[in-house]
Amino acid sequence: MIHHAKSDWEEPGASDFERGLTDRGYRDINTIGSYLLLRGIVPDIILSSSALRAQESADKLAVKVGFDGPLLYLSELYLTPPETILETVMLQEDDADTIFVIGHNPQLTAFANMLTDEHVSKIPTMGVVAMTFDIGSWQELEERKGEIDFFIFPKQFKYYLPNQIRAVLDRNGPGAQ
Repeated sequence: MIHHAKSDWEEPGASDFERGLTDRGYRDINTIGSYLLLRGIVPDIILSSSALRAQESADKLAVKVGFDGPLLYLSELYLTPPETILETVMLQEDDADTIFVIGHNPQLTAFANMLTDEHVSKIPTMGVVAMTFDIGSWQELEERKGEIDFFIFPKQFKYYLPNQIRAVLDRNGPGAQ
């Protein structure tokens, strides 16, 4: 589960659905994407809310991790109950081992807490809760079946940026997106 990057509230007249990302949002995608790239984590499919800020987060993250598979923008992931997110994931093909779900709070945090006995208080913007499941099919996904593999978010890297991530960021140039 991935909470979209920091969104822009400054655009006059823009609806919640139409809000794009801030410069900080793009930087955070670059940082988190570098971490995922170093871990060798590339999804088989990306499911994203159809809201602009989620789409932009999905697009930029896909480029950062070298993803070239199916990227679906779904209205079912925009401000929807966690049960609907669960149903959406359960419909995915079983040849997809790794799925990125990019959405919104508080629904995404509730979804994460639905899937595990561990508790996540809040997934911040561009936060990632990676889970593993002991299932043979996405149709078997249900409450409390997941274990958190890791939980990261941009502010963890505010004062300390591991050399490996810094090297990836440096290769892409300043402000790379």
